[in-house]
Amino acid sequence: MFLDYNFRNYNYRLFLYVLLLNITGVLIIRSASNQDASMVMKQIVGILVGLTAVVILSLVDYHRVVSFAPVIYGASLAFLLAVLVFGVSRGVARRWLVLPVIGQIQPSEFVKIGLIVFFAWYFSRYQERVNQFKILFFAGLLFLAAFGLIFLQPNLSTSLVTMVIFLCMLFAAGLSYRWILGALAVVVPCGALFIYLLQYNMVPFLKDYQVRRIMAFIDPANYANLQQNNSIMAIGSGMLQGKGLNNNTLASVKNGNFLSEEQTDFIFAVIGEELGFIGCIAVIFLIALTVYECLIMAARAKDLMGSLLCVGLASLLAFQSFANIAVATGILPNTGLPLPFISYGVSSLLSVYLGVGVVMNVGLQRKVSN
Repeated sequence: MFLDYNFRNYNYRLFLYVLLLNITGVLIIRSASNQDASMVMKQIVGILVGLTAVVILSLVDYHRVVSFAPVIYGASLAFLLAVLVFGVSRGVARRWLVLPVIGQIQPSEFVKIGLIVFFAWYFSRYQERVNQFKILFFAGLLFLAAFGLIFLQPNLSTSLVTMVIFLCMLFAAGLSYRWILGALAVVVPCGALFIYLLQYNMVPFLKDYQVRRIMAFIDPANYANLQQNNSIMAIGSGMLQGKGLNNNTLASVKNGNFLSEEQTDFIFAVIGEELGFIGCIAVIFLIALTVYECLIMAARAKDLMGSLLCVGLASLLAFQSFANIAVATGILPNTGLPLPFISYGVSSLLSVYLGVGVVMNVGLQRKVSN
């Protein structure tokens, strides 16, 4: 029962960091959407539901949650299959389901949390044999089933996020450096071959728009990269202190409709333009603190299962935040990833809240110091 918990171990700092990111997100979405009340209200409702879920899940023993891991994994695959069959399309992508009462959701966002729970169960169950070929082989097959279904939507960016989560959790589970070095010996030359073939459009599993985005990053002189160029211009124009929220200056890149997906994928460009360098650093600092708290809870977890749950969420938040900001600043090729806790999107918002709730229970049951 939760009455047995020592609430001095409750991670109020993590809750505070998430809340501050949420408040920042609502303010930026309001400005990016030209004060669209319905969009802002939908995000606020998502935040309230999410914070409620965090409080409830933080009081539920994470072992009980993880005991449903096989069911969660099966449900994740079922939802991904349903997207391919019944999903709603936007442009070339089919990533959304429309459910009664709930409305439109993006299942791949929730699958990321589902995979964290599942592999925390899998690797903790086989922790003594994690370096055996059979255990790694089946782990790879189980991961590739979900990865492939996400990739087929097509959703390359989210599939890469799941790959990073899987690899980080595998490393934290005790993967031998022999496996790591062996994998690098294969991946590095394959990566070089991939880039070479990409230049001649000889990579059959990538869509044309995906090839163009990657080539625009590799060879910007010969490929247009308008979205990222405008994003960089917006961030640079904010200088130190920014132009202010909801500004109506004609010099605004956002107000001139030069930004694409400014409420989601390129929301960091709005932060840069309106809150300046100071605002950008503040957001990055809050995200870094959130990831740090997850890693601290991983180190203090009383068992491998709890540690893996925290590592999984930390890798999700760290990589997805880095990827979103790196795209907005031109460090990485253009991908469609939201900035956690800030970008508009209830599916993304609620999924990370579910993860936060589970890992906060891990922190509540930290191991006893000697």
